[in-house]
Amino acid sequence: MTSLTRSYLSTHSVTSILRPKTVTLNPHTRKQAFPLGLHNFSRRTMSSAASLEQKLKALEDFSACDISDALVKLQKVPVGSRVRAGQLVDITPTSPFIGRQANKPKIVAPAVTFKFIPKGDLAPKVSDPESNGFPPGKHWVDWNQPGTIAVLDQPPEQYCAVLGGIMAARMSYIGVKAVVVNGRVRDLAELSASGLHVWSKATSTVGTGAEAKAGLRNVPVDINGVTVDTGDIVFCDPLEGVVVIPKDLLDDVLDLCPKLIAQDNKVKADVEKGMSVYEAMQKHRTVL
Repeated sequence: MTSLTRSYLSTHSVTSILRPKTVTLNPHTRKQAFPLGLHNFSRRTMSSAASLEQKLKALEDFSACDISDALVKLQKVPVGSRVRAGQLVDITPTSPFIGRQANKPKIVAPAVTFKFIPKGDLAPKVSDPESNGFPPGKHWVDWNQPGTIAVLDQPPEQYCAVLGGIMAARMSYIGVKAVVVNGRVRDLAELSASGLHVWSKATSTVGTGAEAKAGLRNVPVDINGVTVDTGDIVFCDPLEGVVVIPKDLLDDVLDLCPKLIAQDNKVKADVEKGMSVYEAMQKHRTVL
């Protein structure tokens, strides 16, 4: 964002987000997006010496579809359950541009979660209010952290917005990299002017106070079957969509994506030469 002059978190600070205190509640061608040497780099990212910053940068060479392909293979889904593969369904760009677009930057960063509740509800009890609640004297938006992606979870079937111009201005100043809203936003002109990257499900003209309030932070939230927790990696692809990588699968995703892309590139090359899809897949797709 062009107006932002404050620096993001240091590598040490961002890494600390991966171990928060939480509570348990009741593109185009892949050849172009896969630069020479990424195989070697991805192997280096598996080592403890690789910084989180390097890993997040390496992810930018992939698309959201590549990430989901890896998660399909890596995540163990109970029999009978739907495969989500990290996809946050129907979340699309709202600011600083509206709608899916190519040639816009991907944004990848650790999540910080905020769970909104109905206006009239009491905040759920938590064992550590300092880490998971909102102590008096501080607005929920002021708990955001630079270099992160704020994930806002709104109760279903509400019509108000949970993000507007004032909140976006504050987040932009803090240095939040993006906001993903499982719900509604408003003040679209102000959101765009703030430079803050926002993905949301829908819009509203009604302010938050009409129906909702922030109830918890740094807790797991469920977004259409995908659990997102503080420290998970949010991958915002302006063309393909938003995918969330569980923090403990980051290295595995980095290792597997180049292998899957290499296989698909070979399949596609042979299909373009006239080979049947069945034959090409039999030839190149091996068990990984």
